[in-house]
Amino acid sequence: MSQVAALGSRQSAPVAPPRRVGLDQYTPLARRRRWRIGPRLVIAAAILAVVAVCAVVPDVIAPFDPLQPDIGARLTAPFQRGHLLGTDTLGRDLESRIIHGARISAIIGVSAVLLAGTVGVLLGLLSGFYGGLVDGVIARAADIALTIPYLVLAVAVVAVFGGGLVTLVMVLALSTWVTYTRIVRGDVLVLRRSEFVEAARAIGSSNARLIRRHLLPNVSTSIIVVATQQLAAMILYEAALSFLGLGVRPPTPTWGGMVADGRSYLANAWWVSTLPGVAILLTVVAVNWLGDWLRDELDPRNTSPQD
Repeated sequence: MSQVAALGSRQSAPVAPPRRVGLDQYTPLARRRRWRIGPRLVIAAAILAVVAVCAVVPDVIAPFDPLQPDIGARLTAPFQRGHLLGTDTLGRDLESRIIHGARISAIIGVSAVLLAGTVGVLLGLLSGFYGGLVDGVIARAADIALTIPYLVLAVAVVAVFGGGLVTLVMVLALSTWVTYTRIVRGDVLVLRRSEFVEAARAIGSSNARLIRRHLLPNVSTSIIVVATQQLAAMILYEAALSFLGLGVRPPTPTWGGMVADGRSYLANAWWVSTLPGVAILLTVVAVNWLGDWLRDELDPRNTSPQD
């Protein structure tokens, strides 16, 4: 009788209704990314915003014509005669030339990254997905490209096609597409054996659809990080080639060309070379800081569980 009574008491006890749990409450399944914004990112964003404005509307914010010489005001020191950053050897306003030089650096840097990224990512996808003969041919082409120093390639291309924006973009793209190819190829070699790729292949997805819809989105994080870091390298390469006279031809203002123009006047007119060099330094550092932040934030291991 006691067992029956105990069983009855258990059955009569109120049962709490099941609690509804949404999918977003499961910590292992739903995670949210917390973007960490530090002082370095703020400084980098501010510098890049200034460079972007200078590149987009240089004629609006430049106080003088960057190509107009004034021999009477040559080598004017900063903060004198109405020239905030002084003048160069021909009396041209240095502030205006630095502002217009930002457009050249931005156009060449972004164009070279887009061209090299497009070629490199495409070849990396094909190499990693198909393997075999395709992989071998692309790998040999990458090895050959790595054996040619970019400076030697630049001299050869400029000698054949002449200097200019298009030539410089071609040189920089030909020198850096291998980086994208190798990184994308490594990711695709792992992803092509994944279950979701095998499932898509089992339901009849074509190779083109597998690459476009399943592989490319999963390597996009690596592409974004590499492209950001390569942008800083492109700006440095452009400045180096312009310094050596292999870049955009004068009188078009370029940061590297301005550094070269003032190298003979460092003793008595330090600002002619130093201030364009500072512009290069700040821009490259800002892009590198942005690339480091993107690398850390886009790493899936840095996601935090939802509260």
